[in-house]
Amino acid sequence: MRTKLFVLSLILILALSACGPSTGGEHTLNVTGSGTVYLTPDIAYINIGVHTEETDLAQSVARNNAQTQAVVDALRANGVDGKDIQTSNFSVWSYQTSDPATGMPNGMKYTVDNSVTVTVRDLAKLGDLLNTVVNAGANNINGISFDMSDKSAALAEARTKAMANADALAKELAATANVSLGSIVNISYTEISSPYYGYGYGMGGGGGAAESVPAPINPGQLQITASVNVTYGIK
Repeated sequence: MRTKLFVLSLILILALSACGPSTGGEHTLNVTGSGTVYLTPDIAYINIGVHTEETDLAQSVARNNAQTQAVVDALRANGVDGKDIQTSNFSVWSYQTSDPATGMPNGMKYTVDNSVTVTVRDLAKLGDLLNTVVNAGANNINGISFDMSDKSAALAEARTKAMANADALAKELAATANVSLGSIVNISYTEISSPYYGYGYGMGGGGGAAESVPAPINPGQLQITASVNVTYGIK
């Protein structure tokens, strides 16, 4: 009886499998389409630092603290919200100094670095803001990145362009190969946003030496690209 039941079950499974859809022998065409949108940035991120060196650790820390606080105060005085100022690094390290004439060790230097990452939402004031913080005591600015506060509409446009590009390419290839293009059986996509980087002050002294002329800042354009991989049935 158990043998008969097993045979009947096996027959039933095979019958159900035969009724189901089969894609193993289906011919397909796979294409990749891309769409790119260019945007003008409306936001910037800058990393501003204060670097100090003294032969006494306490003095180096105290001077760094004072300069960093002056930089933060200058940022707030120029309209930067406190939530847009975030400490990104605080480090203390030392190194041995030597006599230039003899090359012999003659003491220690203690360095302190304090950096803040600042979100700037008014790009028209960015050049003046950079000069302001340098005059306030910042002596290390590690570049700028530009971005868009909301890229959702641009990403949707890029995806639409990518699908249109994939559709045109699929139709072209199908016509060239003399096959009929069927329905879409699979879609996958990726998107890439390329921020623009630029501008930077090198590490300097105690600040206060920058000219009053605003720094020339050019936000340029952001590039947002969507790529879709589409599989069509063909016959």
